[in-house]
Amino acid sequence: MAESKLRALSTDFAVKIIKLCESIKGHYSLVNQLERAATSIGANVHEANYAHGKSDFIAKLQIALKECYETEYWLELFVKSDILDREVAVGLYNQCGTIRRILIASINTAKENKDK
Repeated sequence: MAESKLRALSTDFAVKIIKLCESIKGHYSLVNQLERAATSIGANVHEANYAHGKSDFIAKLQIALKECYETEYWLELFVKSDILDREVAVGLYNQCGTIRRILIASINTAKENKDK
C-alpha cells in the first residue's frame, strides 16, 4: 500500500534530517526551520491515516506536500549559504523529491476516488 511506503519513507527522511541538524553548529533558527518542516511531513502523513473522512485525509496530505516543498527550500538555502555540502544535500533532496511525488500521486488518487 502506498501509504505504508510513504509513512516509512517520511519517517526515515525525518530521522536523517534530525541527525543532520544535530551535526550543524550555529544557525539555530535556520536549523530549527529545516527540522520542523522535514519532521512535519511524516507527522502529517501519519495523521492522515486517522483522518475524519476523505476531505480530511486529502487536507493532511496537502499539508505534508507543502512541508515537503518548504524542506526543499531550506536544503537549497543551506547549500547556497555553505552550511551544507552539496553532495549531502543531493541525497536528501532526492529523498524529499521521492516523497513529494508519492504525495502528489496519493492526493490525486484520493481526489479521484473521493466522489466514487
